[in-house]
Amino acid sequence: MKRFLILLATVLIASASTLSAQNYMVVNSQKIFQSMKEYNNTIEELNALSEQYQQKVDEAYAQIEEMYNAYQQERANMSAAVRQTREDAIISNEKKVAEYQEQVFGTGGTLMQTRIEKLKPIQDKVFEAIEKYAKANGFDLVLDIASNPTILYYTPSADRTEQIINQLK
Repeated sequence: MKRFLILLATVLIASASTLSAQNYMVVNSQKIFQSMKEYNNTIEELNALSEQYQQKVDEAYAQIEEMYNAYQQERANMSAAVRQTREDAIISNEKKVAEYQEQVFGTGGTLMQTRIEKLKPIQDKVFEAIEKYAKANGFDLVLDIASNPTILYYTPSADRTEQIINQLK
C-alpha cells in the first residue's frame, strides 16, 4: 500500500509539472482580420454583391405581387380555365424566384462560393502568421477568443493579437 501511494504521488507530481509546462497564447482573430485593409475591402465587396443579388430577388417578388394583385382584381371576370392558368403562372414564377434565391444565397450558392474564394487566401495568410508566431515562440496551444465564447478568463499577458497584427504588416 505504501508503494502504491508513493507511486501515485510520483505520477501526480510528474503530470502536474507536465501540465504546467505547456505554453499557450490567446489571439482575437476577428480583431486581426479587421485590422487588415485587404479583408475589409473584400467584406465591403461581398456586401455590395449580396445587396445586388437581394435587390434582384426583391424586384422579382415585387413583380409576382403585382401579378397576384392584378389577378385578384380581374378574378371575378375570368373563366375557371383562365383563373387556373394565371394561378399556375404566379406559382411558377414564385418557384423560379425561390430557386434563384437558393442558388445565390444557399449554403452551396453563388454568394457562398464567392465568399470562400475571396476570403480563403486572407484566412490562410492570418492562420499561417499565427502558426509561424506560435512555433517561433514555443507555444503549444493557441486559443481564439473571438470564436470561443466559453473562455471565461485569460491573462492579458497571454494575448498575442497585437504581435500577430504587427507581423502581418
